[in-house]
Amino acid sequence: MRTVAGTEAGALEARARALAVLRIRSTALAVALLPAAAAVVLLAGSATGSIGGSQDEGWTALRWVVTGGALVVLLLAAAVAAVVVRARPAHTPTVPIAEETAPDLYQLVRDLADRLEVPAPSAIALTPDCDSWLEDRTHPAHTQRRGRRDRGALAVEEPRPVRGARGVGADRVVDRPERRAPRAPVLVIGSPFLWWMRVAELRALLAPVVAGTGPSVHPDIAAARRFVRGLDAAVAVAARGGEPSSGPAPALVAAVRRPAFGFVGWVARLLLRGCRDQAAEMERAVAAAASERAQMVDYGLRIVAQEQVGLAYAGWDRLLTRVALPAWRMGRWPSRLDAGVVSALTELSRRDRLAEGFTSRLSERPACDLLEEPGVMDEATSLLAARLFHGGPAEPGPDWYPVDWGAYPEEVVDRKWRQEAARLNRLLDERDDAHEPVGAAPAPARAGGPAPATLARVIDRLTAAPAHPADGSDGGSDGGSHGDAPRLAARLSVEVAREEAAATRVHGQGPAAGAEGPVGGSGGDPWIDGFAPAFPLQPPRTGRELLADHVTAMVCCAAMDTAGAAPGLDWLDGPALLVGGRRRADLAHPVLSLVEDGDDGPLRAWLGEVGVRPEKPVRLG
Repeated sequence: MRTVAGTEAGALEARARALAVLRIRSTALAVALLPAAAAVVLLAGSATGSIGGSQDEGWTALRWVVTGGALVVLLLAAAVAAVVVRARPAHTPTVPIAEETAPDLYQLVRDLADRLEVPAPSAIALTPDCDSWLEDRTHPAHTQRRGRRDRGALAVEEPRPVRGARGVGADRVVDRPERRAPRAPVLVIGSPFLWWMRVAELRALLAPVVAGTGPSVHPDIAAARRFVRGLDAAVAVAARGGEPSSGPAPALVAAVRRPAFGFVGWVARLLLRGCRDQAAEMERAVAAAASERAQMVDYGLRIVAQEQVGLAYAGWDRLLTRVALPAWRMGRWPSRLDAGVVSALTELSRRDRLAEGFTSRLSERPACDLLEEPGVMDEATSLLAARLFHGGPAEPGPDWYPVDWGAYPEEVVDRKWRQEAARLNRLLDERDDAHEPVGAAPAPARAGGPAPATLARVIDRLTAAPAHPADGSDGGSDGGSHGDAPRLAARLSVEVAREEAAATRVHGQGPAAGAEGPVGGSGGDPWIDGFAPAFPLQPPRTGRELLADHVTAMVCCAAMDTAGAAPGLDWLDGPALLVGGRRRADLAHPVLSLVEDGDDGPLRAWLGEVGVRPEKPVRLG
């Protein structure tokens, strides 16, 4: 009884806040129509003779001024309204799930909606993130975009089922548009949840999310949300409106567009400030009502599911930053990221001595069994993750293709180490020019030819006295002040940045290649949904970090070529060196001692323990 009362109170509060937002919209409309109403009154009074007379020049001038002002205000209001209505709201890139590819998942969500007594979501989609939410995709731009992608530009629109109160599954078909209630939003589920959680845990986790469809289809709340999203999109459109045009007269076009869109943006921001507090309170009330309603379904199990959310987030973050990111930089994208997160979380629980508590739950049915083809969905979300977090190409190609976990050590780890070792030795071969600018192209090799690629050569160069102590370069914060560390750190930063920029131009990666902004645009479309830019997982590496990575790669290559070591994969730490079938995780400290302090003692001791011969040449990539 208490839950029902709390739900009703939250719903009433949300509707009251929605009506307050709509009153702001009505007030803005009334202000825009007020000059027109005054002009009508003056014209009607003049026609009937009740106001002034036809020969009264003062009243005639007033009528003309008011009528002209009313027309100007109406035109400006129409322009603002057109931008607000036509601006495309933000749209999260996702992988859609058709009902025929996941009937059990749709049935679970539909049963959950029935138990909560709310409409079922209109569709389900996956996102490569540890989060779940409802997303409204009723904007005409979203519908048209989805239709072009699914049916093709020349396909004929077919009759579509009308979704009733329960969302997915209605059978009635019409051949013409009808007035209907707002369509339920799309349920977006984090793909790591499907692979890590059990079916019961997923149902408990989704209960408060699905419960939000009830308020979402209320006409007043839906209208208020549309109004706020339209204003937000209009602000973004206005911010891009003054950008230079590529037409025949870009300066003239920009001069006209900039003030026009500036006015639209000013009005949209003014209205947003007016309804911001009410909209925020409305969303809080909607969330509170959904939470109250969800308490009637699997409340106890939801506490356990929330614990799994934190664990899934930790494992997903480690998998992306330590395992997936090195592969993406090598032009490979792991095609089973969601399956990998299960291995990563299992390893994390084992290291934290939590395996006993998770053994029993791993024997239960995983939520990914609700999909007919989990491997296909895993591959699609893995590609989307690469595109969102790294900016990879939209489609696989010769320089961008999937890699299986079994091939990861050879395809990624071995190639990564040998390419970094080759880059480091190439920079060592450069002419040692004290005045070489940091951004200059690589200098030619020595006349006698390049020296053999040996680990001993790298150690000697990093431990030698500075070749040019008076050159004025400050490498203390980015590679130490000993040997060639400052110059190598700076040159590595330039080389890596140049290679990444070249890869971006070749593959058309990232926002610079024409990706649309958060509310759409006219550029290229390297994304599934065309709205999101790349979200880098890590900040750019410093020169010292790059130098340490390259020295580590050189050591690993020497260990593989002279000591029988092998590349491996650690689910939490990424590329790993296997010596005698066991991972050696004690290489970081000796390398940092060499790079930062110029002390090769710890590294030489490590090499002697493993049996690495630093004077032997290594095979480069």
